[in-house]
Amino acid sequence: MKYKLIAIDLDGTLLTDDKRITAESISVLKEIIKRGYEIVIATGRRYWSAKKFVESIDENICILANNGNIVRNMKDDKILIKKYLNVEDFNVLIKEGKKEGLDPIIHVDNYEDGYDMVIELDRNNSKYSSYLSDNVDRFRRVDDLLKMDNPKVLTVVYIGDKEKLEFFNNKILENYPYKYSSHMMENMTIAGALLEVMNPLGSKWLSLEEYGKVKDIKDYEMIAIGDDNNDIEMIKKAGLGIAMKNGTPKVKKAADIVTTKSNNENGVTSILKEVLNI
Repeated sequence: MKYKLIAIDLDGTLLTDDKRITAESISVLKEIIKRGYEIVIATGRRYWSAKKFVESIDENICILANNGNIVRNMKDDKILIKKYLNVEDFNVLIKEGKKEGLDPIIHVDNYEDGYDMVIELDRNNSKYSSYLSDNVDRFRRVDDLLKMDNPKVLTVVYIGDKEKLEFFNNKILENYPYKYSSHMMENMTIAGALLEVMNPLGSKWLSLEEYGKVKDIKDYEMIAIGDDNNDIEMIKKAGLGIAMKNGTPKVKKAADIVTTKSNNENGVTSILKEVLNI
């Protein structure tokens, strides 16, 4: 099989637990690009954050950020794909969350304006856990999320008790069918569970597939690598789906291959050298 594109998740996959891309990984990825393969970063992170990590590879790379709801070319920051959450659906989601005592972090497409997230509470509020700890100057606080002017919402993030978030997620999906796409994250280092809610067409896979059509790359010509539940769809549907050794049980079950090395052991580049005969 001749693969053309390799989609790689960041946290728990390409990044080590202390949030680094190792020198070995950088070297191997540069060699892969040199050999004509396209590397795409497919992450739940916002674009600004993902770009900071990927800059170390020093190549022109496409970044599917916020689970594919915003796709930009790293060289010039040009937007290739954008999928905002409908404003009315966003307002409904916020109101329903408030009924359950949930206060979200809103990821927005305001990269050029110098911020990527919007919150209501103080940034150090325990409801946000450690989520905002490294985002000192890339967020804005507002008094009322429902009064945001033309919000370009990419993802609504809820942090808290897993059972409570699962209940809320099921409630939203049952009461408002086809309005939202969502998933629970399990491999996070923050306290508690994490629920991400977004545009119904918002997923890494759907944006990756859309990008592939523009580049004339078929689904079966793609490799997808990840470790958490937001990676399952792309791992299932790409030509070759790879789960990390440190991945969740669900993502491993969906994969064609599970790496023998973790994200702290250059698991991504180790398996790619094997698959691509490098």
